[in-house]
Amino acid sequence: MQVLTAAILAAFAGYAGAWYLGYVEGNFALLLFLATLVTGIYWIAERLWFMPRRRRAAARLDAQAAERRASLASQGIGHNDGAELAVARERLLMQPWWLDWTAGLFPVILAVFVLRSFLFEPFKIPSGSMIPTLLVGDLILVNKFTYGLRLPVLHTKLTEGRQPQRGEVVVFRYPPKPSLDYIKRVVAVPGDEVAYLNKRLTVNGQPVERQPVAEFFDRESMRYAKQFEERLGGRDFRILIDPQRPAMIPAAEDFPFRDQCRYSVEGIACKVPPGHYFVMGDNRDNSLDSRYWGFVPDRNIVGRAFFIWMNFGDLGRIGGFD
Repeated sequence: MQVLTAAILAAFAGYAGAWYLGYVEGNFALLLFLATLVTGIYWIAERLWFMPRRRRAAARLDAQAAERRASLASQGIGHNDGAELAVARERLLMQPWWLDWTAGLFPVILAVFVLRSFLFEPFKIPSGSMIPTLLVGDLILVNKFTYGLRLPVLHTKLTEGRQPQRGEVVVFRYPPKPSLDYIKRVVAVPGDEVAYLNKRLTVNGQPVERQPVAEFFDRESMRYAKQFEERLGGRDFRILIDPQRPAMIPAAEDFPFRDQCRYSVEGIACKVPPGHYFVMGDNRDNSLDSRYWGFVPDRNIVGRAFFIWMNFGDLGRIGGFD
């Protein structure tokens, strides 16, 4: 068992190392599921087999020690082996390293697996597509039960939950490459007519409320950007627009239901198909979103982003957001 356990732990470490170095494309959900499964098997084996064996061995040691003391006492010989017996008994009951690193870790790994799979999952913002709402380096929490619980790895829905609403920030599996997680804002839901023409958002023929506010200073680029406050789905949030960038959407990909979209020099207009969502970044001219690669299927939704729990460069960022 020691050799087998060492091989399993080495395989996990090798996979994690190759992922970190970029040799393989990692899947943390799968890795966590396998870790939970493997440590769970060891935990059950420990409770049903290995621990009872150690306890029986300790009981035999106690019986032998009692028998030896009784034999010596019958000969009038006193013998105090309590300290030695305690050390030997402790060694027999001690969990070996290969169980300590598997069965011993199971409760912690199981708790992480349940929390991450069905309640809240942490993410790190890697790009500036959601500025000014979310900055590079923000560590956020994603609610995974509002839109319905899903099986980890398989992503099959267990409960329905509710649909994402206009204006909500969602994390989803990137349709062209589902192994990647993206974060954007839902601007249109199934059945909506959405248009982004001349940098103005319209949903079902109604222009989305927008008003200018103070310019946003980007500390990364050391530049000011035009900032507006938009109201969508009862939520107020801020967006950035670069008036120097053209309204036309260049190099749009071929995607499912592309025939539901019309491209022009003014921008894009689409009819959102059933079971899909149209999403955009708040940094409107620096976001690779539905305008370029299409709609987000409901099955790709991971959860609703709602809270910044840490930004090591700016602790004032901690808190909820719309």
